Amino acid sequence: MQNPRPTDQTAAAHDRVYRSLRTRIMHGEMSPGQALTLRGIGKEFDVSMTPAREAIRRLVAEGALFLSSSGRVSTPELSSDRIEELAALRALLEVELASRALPRAHMALIDRLQAINGTVAEMVSKRDAVGYIRTNLEFHRTLYLRAQAPAMLAMAETVWLQLGPTMRALYGRLRRTDPPQYHKLIIAALKAGDEPGLRLAVRSDVTQGLRLLVT
Repeated sequence: MQNPRPTDQTAAAHDRVYRSLRTRIMHGEMSPGQALTLRGIGKEFDVSMTPAREAIRRLVAEGALFLSSSGRVSTPELSSDRIEELAALRALLEVELASRALPRAHMALIDRLQAINGTVAEMVSKRDAVGYIRTNLEFHRTLYLRAQAPAMLAMAETVWLQLGPTMRALYGRLRRTDPPQYHKLIIAALKAGDEPGLRLAVRSDVTQGLRLLVT
């Protein structure tokens, strides 16, 4: 068996760095405006500058990182207008995904969502911001996968990615002690086959918290 070529190794290293940083940003492990350096990324992941630079380039293209005119790379600090725009995008995309998932929302899915929501509540009680954001997104992704609309889900995930650090900041402001009330309404609407109720619950869930940041 031949050893991987250097270009293959570089591509694999770049993909590993990209996926790890992408997950970190999406789950709110980084604060808004937090700086990253190629040297720091290279040292942490034990990679050369090339895969580190390529991972940064991809994340900047997705809006997950911001590249200033001076070359500084950081997580975005979103304006109120930008937060409002991304919240509106979440409402449009995720309401449609939930609606498309409804005909395929069998009891196994509902049981799975209830289990995830139990973990969400546990993370809230522990005041684990990253755990909360991760399990909250898992709740939504599990439902939306049933929509069988991969292009739409990919767009929703890009919005989540751009909002990750902001969601971390929002969690700190809310000082939440109760799990998201709208998750129970989403589950109830799925059980009842209530599409208008489901659309309203999802829209409320994905926008109500973000509104606090723009008021």
